[in-house]
Amino acid sequence: MTRVMVVDDHPMWREGVARELTDGGYQVVAAVGEGTQAVRVAAAARPDVVVLDLQLPDLSGVEVIRGLLEAYPPVRILVLSASGEQQDVLDAVKAGATGYLVKSAARAEFLDAVRRTAAGDAVFTPGLAGLVLGEYRRLAATPAPATAQPPRLTDRETEVLRLVAQGLSYKQIAERLTLSHRTVQNHVQNTLQKLQLHNRVELVRYAIEQGLDET
Repeated sequence: MTRVMVVDDHPMWREGVARELTDGGYQVVAAVGEGTQAVRVAAAARPDVVVLDLQLPDLSGVEVIRGLLEAYPPVRILVLSASGEQQDVLDAVKAGATGYLVKSAARAEFLDAVRRTAAGDAVFTPGLAGLVLGEYRRLAATPAPATAQPPRLTDRETEVLRLVAQGLSYKQIAERLTLSHRTVQNHVQNTLQKLQLHNRVELVRYAIEQGLDET
């Protein structure tokens, strides 16, 4: 059962989201109202996914995302925010959020987003995915410093990386390459380790710099 922590400073909304998750078959391991509390609790609660509101009374959303990833690196973070502003979305993704959903999303869409986030997919409210991919391309316009010995990826890792750079979800990649979802995740994790990268943002930036996003 997927373990989820809810972080939102509005008690009624926080309780409502937790209830929807429980009814949807998820295990809610914590529900807190402050960023500092979320970071402190994360390592002990060990959630697979954190559903995070960006507007918290003590810390910015970016600070909370970074704090959560530092406290418990395996966690995946799905932002659930009232804001669909471009800068909020990009700031969250750059900090390490896996996905971004606005609070006007339907219940079924939200529950599916949590499931996909737990599986490692980048999930966005319709219309925001293109914005994020565009930002990946903009970041790639400023190449990262070259390493003395570029890491060597296998043909399969390169193939998976190419499809990630083209904006495909892990599920779509698995279907395209006739692989299991877990195998795709393993290839991505191996690639991240080889390239010494930390998240999907950095991975896609690297791929675009290498010209792997071209179809």
